[in-house]
This record gives sequence, structure tokens and C-alpha cells, in this order.
Amino acid sequence: MNILVIGSGGREHAIINSISKSNKCSKIFALPGNGGTELLAENLSGDVNDFELIKKISLKYKISLVFVGPEDPIVNGIYDFFKSDPQLKDINIIAPSKQAGLLEGSKDFAKDFMQKYNIPTAKHKTFSIENMDEADKFLESMSPPYVLKADGLAAGKGVLIIQDLNEAKTELRSMIIEKKFGNSSKKVVIEEFLDGIELSCFVLTDGINYKVLPFAKDYKKIGEGDSGLNTGGMGAISPVPFLDDKFLSKIKSKIIIPTVNGIIKEKMPYNGFIFIGLIKVKDEPYVIEYNVRMGDPETEVVFPRLNNDMLELLDSMGTPKFNDIKLSITENHAATVILVSGGYPESYEKGKTITGLNDISNELIFHAGTIKKDNTFITNGGRVLAVTSTAKDFKKALKSSYSKIDKINFDRMNYRNDIGFDLL
Repeated sequence: MNILVIGSGGREHAIINSISKSNKCSKIFALPGNGGTELLAENLSGDVNDFELIKKISLKYKISLVFVGPEDPIVNGIYDFFKSDPQLKDINIIAPSKQAGLLEGSKDFAKDFMQKYNIPTAKHKTFSIENMDEADKFLESMSPPYVLKADGLAAGKGVLIIQDLNEAKTELRSMIIEKKFGNSSKKVVIEEFLDGIELSCFVLTDGINYKVLPFAKDYKKIGEGDSGLNTGGMGAISPVPFLDDKFLSKIKSKIIIPTVNGIIKEKMPYNGFIFIGLIKVKDEPYVIEYNVRMGDPETEVVFPRLNNDMLELLDSMGTPKFNDIKLSITENHAATVILVSGGYPESYEKGKTITGLNDISNELIFHAGTIKKDNTFITNGGRVLAVTSTAKDFKKALKSSYSKIDKINFDRMNYRNDIGFDLL
């Protein structure tokens, strides 16, 4: 089988790494890929939202399965594009439909979905320029901190948590009227602040049957002790130490099953991953948000723990075989630490030479923002490398990742030394 993986991050490199081990895999293409994917796949230049180009590639290279990594093409309707085209409709595309994509593409839609199917989440209301006065009154009725969320996609930057009421009102106007996050904040969801510990749940579904993948916990803040600005993710561990059988049972009964049943009842075609961002408040699970794809950097710790033939698993979706395949999950723990460019998540420089990769066992070093020039890897993004290790517990896995990092270097390289700090 020829495979096309859409995306360019550490998530896509980890996916390609898993798929490449399958006996069913003939050749993998990555659009656009990165320096690391080039080691396992043929990188193709182009935009992930250029569906006509993706069609040409799929036909030219006789692609049997398309794996869509990032959210943008999903929300823009790549699944529907494939299924409505007579030349593409038989290609297995791992992505939900455009309608289902609204679970990530519109927080307002997602909240309505949760409310309709009695899925626990924070109390909330959605506001726009038409009802600013109501928004002020709603804020006044709440206790700080105040949570403001842009309705649409904002590259992980559209959430503000504010302590002061007047500042919250000012920021609300900045989002809606001044378009702080562009059209993504035409509508803003205001919700109550939930105080607890977060975790990430991943479900693979063909829209009817589903499998629960290993859980993970990621660390979004740039600074140690979870301080500073939000990022795309600075590290992750899997499994989650505080996820016991009792809590898992609550997640399944109160969140996973109602979510899948809701997707079925809404008749939303779904052939991919549901990423459920959860928070544990006391002993109860609440949904923070839905994403309609795998997470990054969570993929870098979840996929290495799956012993299944990933291509066989993905290719079975939508067939009776999918239900028959049992997930084989290693008991080993996985931990990844993200190396980022100096200045990230704000302005940063590219083009820095990366040294030390040849000095370490790098099967589980996943490239995110790199390109390859003359057998040398060069930085080409904010998040540069995901250094992953596995061991009998996450502390040992982290120790192994940090020992690898000691051998890697590029100008102004930055990373967090405290991944897993809140679990120790």
C-alpha cells in the first residue's frame, strides 16, 4: 500500500514511524513533511489545504490511505472532498467529515453538542457583537478567574484566563470588536474556570465502533512550573499515573460513550481520532474541549506504546475487522521533551544547525521544525524536536530523554527541565 501523510510536525513523523513498520506498507509520502520524515518517506512540497494538489498526488502515486494530521484540512472539509469525488471516494481517508470537524472548529458548536448529550463540561455562554451588554452581565455574575475562548481555530492561542473583571471586559472587546484572533473570535465563549489536573483522552473511531487509545498528559506552558505563555506543547507522558480504573470507568460512561453515541445520532461521518481534552475536578471528569485529530506532542508518547500494526489497524476502519482487532499496549511508560527555538512561542529565528543527533540512538526522536541540507539538520520552526524515551516508569523515561538532550545542541535551544513535575 502507498500511504500519504498530510502535515509537517512531530505528530506526523511519529505516525510515519509507526506506519513504516507495517509489512503492508510499500511507500509513504509526506505533504509537506520535515527533515525527519525524509528519512522514512518521500517529502512532497505543497499546502495541506490544497485539495486539488492532494487529489493529483493521490492519483499519481496510487495512494490507498491518506492520514490527515493537522486540524485545518479537516475543518476545511478534506473528508467530504474525497468522498464526493468519484476518483477519490474509495481511498481510505483518516479524518472526520466537515460537520464533525466543527467539534474542534467551533467551540460554540462543541459546547452545544456536549449540552445536548449531557456530557459534563464547564458552565458557559457564547457572545458576539450583538449582545456585548449581556456578556458584561454574564461576566459580572461569575467569580474570577474568567475564561474567554475564541470560537474558531486560533492555533492554540485563542484562550485567555483573566483574574480581573474589568480586564476581562476589555479583552472581550479586543477579541470580538478588534478581532484579536481574526475571524476566529467573532464569537467568544465565556465559561467558568475549572480547577483541577488535565489529561488527554484519544479515541479511534469509524463512526460506529471505537477503540480507546493510551491516555497522555501534556505540558503546554513555555516556562517551568507551568508558567508563561501557552505553546503547542513542551512535553508529554503516557500513561497518566492518576488514571485509575474507577476514574477511567467514569470517563468512559460519562464522556466517551455519550460522545460516540452523539456522533452517531447527529449522523456525522467520522473516520479518525477524537482527542478529548479532560480535566479531573476532585474525582469527576469534565471536557475542556474536543479536537478531531491526534494531539502533538501526545502522539509522540501514545504511538510508541502501541504494538499493533498501525497500518492494518487504520486500514480496517469501516470494516468488521476493525471491531475484531484488539489493541496491544505496552506496559512501558513513554516521555517526550520538546526542544524549541529561542524566543518561541513568540518571534524566533530559523536556520540553526543541529548537532549531536548522530551521537545518540534516535529511533524515537521525532522531528517537528527541521529541514535537511547536505546531510545536516537545520531548525525550521518553533518546536524543533520531540525527544522520546520509554522505560518501566515515566521518571526513568524522562531521565533517558534528558540524557539524550544533553548531547543535542543548536543555537538558543530551549526546553523544560520539569516535565512531569506535578506527578512526582
